[in-house]
Amino acid sequence: MTQQMTTQQNKIESILQNIEQVMVGKREAIELSLLALLAEGHVLLEDVPGVGKTMLVRSLAKSFNLDFKRIQFTPDLLPSDVTGVSIYNQKEMNFEFRPGPILGNIVLADEINRTSPKTQSALLESMEEKRITVDGTTMELKRPFFVMATQNPIEYEGTYPLPEAQLDRFLLKLNLGYPSIDDEIQMLDRTSSEHPIDRLEAVMDQEDLLRLQEDVTHVHVSDAIKKYIVYLIDATRKHPLFDLGASPRASIALMKAAKAYAYISKRDYVLPDDIKYLTKHVLGHRVIISSEAKFEGKTAASILDDIVRKTIVPIERG
Repeated sequence: MTQQMTTQQNKIESILQNIEQVMVGKREAIELSLLALLAEGHVLLEDVPGVGKTMLVRSLAKSFNLDFKRIQFTPDLLPSDVTGVSIYNQKEMNFEFRPGPILGNIVLADEINRTSPKTQSALLESMEEKRITVDGTTMELKRPFFVMATQNPIEYEGTYPLPEAQLDRFLLKLNLGYPSIDDEIQMLDRTSSEHPIDRLEAVMDQEDLLRLQEDVTHVHVSDAIKKYIVYLIDATRKHPLFDLGASPRASIALMKAAKAYAYISKRDYVLPDDIKYLTKHVLGHRVIISSEAKFEGKTAASILDDIVRKTIVPIERG
């Protein structure tokens, strides 16, 4: 491991601690969100209102001093409200492009399931292609570019659930859950005068983050680990309790996530344990469980845990 990479990795702990000033008792969710940012992926955060989804995204943006944008998805939101629109300037007698919130560094897509599939597609295409096209003109999005989309799992009336093919665009699907009693008391103490997000300061900047993302691409993945990833993906396609297994895009996503997780763990190589830990977070939203599995009370996560237990880790012989 190079000295520069070691120095950069040591800064990651300061980022995690900085965000923990706002997000009490949510270390795992913070690490996984940072992992997705370093892997240049995106996160779908599904949880009930009021557990800190917005605070998590804002804390990430402030910790890196990045341009933060928020899109509140509603049934009447149009694709142009996401990407931007060209408006005729009568004084200059030409069209001017007014950029939409998708042109930020970190974008919060709040309650994405409340808008129409057409508007959802405008966002999801931008996530995949890292560019937008408006009036025939293609524009590259800013780097870094990170989307965290949220959806409420308890209200489905008047919503448009993301189709499985679109869910595949997210690197991870996470939930925060309610805090413990001690954590919630600590949260009340911290917000008694002012919210900690208001006094949060940047620890790194945009250039630092781009260097971290570049370092992650150099994390080593052995041939044995690559085989292990493919064996796990293949097992989802053959499992009787899955109507649809994971796609090849899932293999790439699992490898990218594992490289970022190894980097956060101060390693420049991926271990089988990294793959085991991340499998349910990366694959859980990319598979469709059968009606039989639902009847038996099984979830995608429980089936994936079973696959991980039964899949043998290949050995790389020197």
